Amino acid sequence: MGKNKQIIGLIVGVLVCLAIFFVNIPGLSHAGHMCLAFSMMTVLFWGFGIAQPGYVSGLYLFLLAVFKVAKTELIFSTWTTSMMWLIVGAFLIAVAVKDSGLGERIAYKYIIKFVSSFKSIIIGIFVLTFILSLLIPHPWPRAFLIMSVMAVVIKSANIPHEDAIKIGFTVFAASIPVSMIFLTGDASINPLAAISCAPEPMGWMKWFSVMGLPMIITSIITMFMIILMFKPTKEINVDKTEIVAKLKAMGPMSGVEKRATFWIIVAIILWMTDTIHGIDTGWVTLFIAMMMAMPKIGGVLNPKSWSGVPVQTLIFLTAAVAIGRVGGATGMNAWIAHTVLPRTVPTNMFTLGAFITVVAIGIHMCFGSVIAVMGIVIPAMLAFTSSMGINTIIPVMIAYTAINAHFVLPFHNLAILVGCGEDNGLYSEKETIKFGVPFTAVLFIITLLIELPWWKVIGLW
Repeated sequence: MGKNKQIIGLIVGVLVCLAIFFVNIPGLSHAGHMCLAFSMMTVLFWGFGIAQPGYVSGLYLFLLAVFKVAKTELIFSTWTTSMMWLIVGAFLIAVAVKDSGLGERIAYKYIIKFVSSFKSIIIGIFVLTFILSLLIPHPWPRAFLIMSVMAVVIKSANIPHEDAIKIGFTVFAASIPVSMIFLTGDASINPLAAISCAPEPMGWMKWFSVMGLPMIITSIITMFMIILMFKPTKEINVDKTEIVAKLKAMGPMSGVEKRATFWIIVAIILWMTDTIHGIDTGWVTLFIAMMMAMPKIGGVLNPKSWSGVPVQTLIFLTAAVAIGRVGGATGMNAWIAHTVLPRTVPTNMFTLGAFITVVAIGIHMCFGSVIAVMGIVIPAMLAFTSSMGINTIIPVMIAYTAINAHFVLPFHNLAILVGCGEDNGLYSEKETIKFGVPFTAVLFIITLLIELPWWKVIGLW
């Protein structure tokens, strides 16, 4: 079935591309015409999963460059911004925290002190995810690290498999809203939203001022929904003997852990003071990663650490940004906004928020890929709301919230997909659907009753 889906997706994508290419579209330039054809084909390829997204993205970039849809400087412009280097540095920092053992030590110490029951396990997962989001700037290694620690808890407390599934689902579900609190919480997606807010790209503190409180509240809502919806089959008492033994086996903090801790503290301080020192968050992140590899003062990263930087993710992000930027330069975005979206823009902020959320979730339900849908929806919404004169952060962040926080099936969010299965987070589509359907409705509450009023308070609207 998987191979058939890939072949069907390949055929559909090519046919759609050819159909768009050979159909006359009034009001759209030749370059915009080609951009629309290649972009729709790429999005369909992503949605059908015809190949690993990095390869599909590379093909898209190749087509844009060879057919001269735009200048190569624009197609690959992501590489000239600090945000791409933020991603590189963030993945290296994640490797440093994981390989040094620092993240595992923090998790064990927290569990020994605060975890004793099923409810405290669920709460502990969210707290650990929050703490580690400052240390490991990517949700996947964070979630797998926490899951490895939870596996010890599950085993030592003789937790039934049915309840272990609920814990596993919590680990990966928690990573989504918590990752949205800080700009560096998800180095593969958050920078895309930050870049899209041009001409005023968001720094670390600006991001936190806009998204911090709404996403903290969203994380708390998510936590209580899980507690209410996934009750344990029996009372659980955590035996911490094995966890204490694991921590004892690690011994005292090593020099590598201490140096990793030092540089992470420096990174956090520099991230939080970006408006004072004026150094972009991306360059700070890259600098910290490089310092972690220097002799004497670092020694945390080594040549093998580069394998932790996923080239396919960088190419994927380059393509997703190119859809928006090339689409804007060629007139594709404006044409989509004018043709597909309503002629009149809602002036009421709640109506606008609900409209963008509906459109974003609707497209995300079909295509699944967070970055791909952001690459389509965000540029279209920026073009759609351009006549309003509002801060570009508003439509970008409404769309970003609706797309990144939404999932019904595992493929809707990679943070959920990577944990799905007995060998990972233990859970299946059943748990994902059970939580995802009601949480989709909650997303409207988050946008309309939390985000928009908060942005009004801080003067964004």
